Amino acid sequence: MTTIRLDSVVKSIRAPDTRARAEIQRHLDNLTKPQGSLGRLEELAMRFCLATGAVKPVLKKKRIYCMAGDHGVADDGVSAYPKAVTPQMVRNMLGGGAAINVLARHVGAELVVVDMGVDDPLRGAPGLCRRKVRRGTANMALGPAMSVADATRAIEAGVRLARAAKRQGVHLLGSGDMGIANTTPSTALFSAYLNIPPADIAGRGTGLNDQGIRDKVRVIEQALAANRRALTDPLGTLAALGGFEIAGICGLILGAASVRLPVVVDGFISTAGALAALRLNKAAREHIFFSHLSDERGHEVILKKLGIRPILALNMRLGEGTGAALAMSLIEASVRIYNEMATFHSAGVSEKS
Repeated sequence: MTTIRLDSVVKSIRAPDTRARAEIQRHLDNLTKPQGSLGRLEELAMRFCLATGAVKPVLKKKRIYCMAGDHGVADDGVSAYPKAVTPQMVRNMLGGGAAINVLARHVGAELVVVDMGVDDPLRGAPGLCRRKVRRGTANMALGPAMSVADATRAIEAGVRLARAAKRQGVHLLGSGDMGIANTTPSTALFSAYLNIPPADIAGRGTGLNDQGIRDKVRVIEQALAANRRALTDPLGTLAALGGFEIAGICGLILGAASVRLPVVVDGFISTAGALAALRLNKAAREHIFFSHLSDERGHEVILKKLGIRPILALNMRLGEGTGAALAMSLIEASVRIYNEMATFHSAGVSEKS
């Protein structure tokens, strides 16, 4: 296995070279349409070109990594579903029956399900990508969810997956998640990184009632207090409050950015992984497409605070990579417009006078 050092990966990430921006914009403006008339599709095409460093971009092979992990904090009743659902849903995905399977097939993306820390050995699970660090995290309400060493291992596993995808000719990555109770560590991370009270952003997750949300806020506040001394740097915060799948998503984004491979981030959970990556190196942002505004309460507050305008808003809150899959189709459409649409000159169409 190739040795990966997280600090070297983080230092290697650079913002895209924007010297080609004018050339890319000229091409977009010369397509047979009024300038800017394709709106955000033109913006997506520009961002894809800059992220890949290509004036003539290629987007054919797409892959979504759905990271799975369990959480000790689930024992505090912060989810409407039991932990057993995590391995059950992993098997459902491997069998092709989950929403992400349907949407990945719809957009022509390969789906890879990754065991980052499921509390189950998942024996006899064909097609599973096994990167398990541990069988679930500790209860973050009582102390650190992960050691810094284990969080680093999970991040580095995500980096390896991104770099392997680049070597295998993938042009666009997507992130997804599966993990019962994982809106709770995600909310805790947002609260710690962005200094937002948990009560302002904690949502229903898989279907909590109002009392369930109040209990969830109490648990998150307890976790923030229990881990106060660890919340002094981005990695320590991720280890104390995060999860193995969230750390894997963080690594996927860092690894993709380090090799100029654009990545489409899914919803609430994936945004937490993305925020951890941005806290480690903000230059990774220009390689990220934020797919959609989750219906999970707090996501809009978080995206606005980060100055991010997502591609879609469909009242979805499933996770798994479903929003990323749908947004991939629009990014691909934007690149096809850029590459395949005629210019005024090539089509012999008169330009604006």
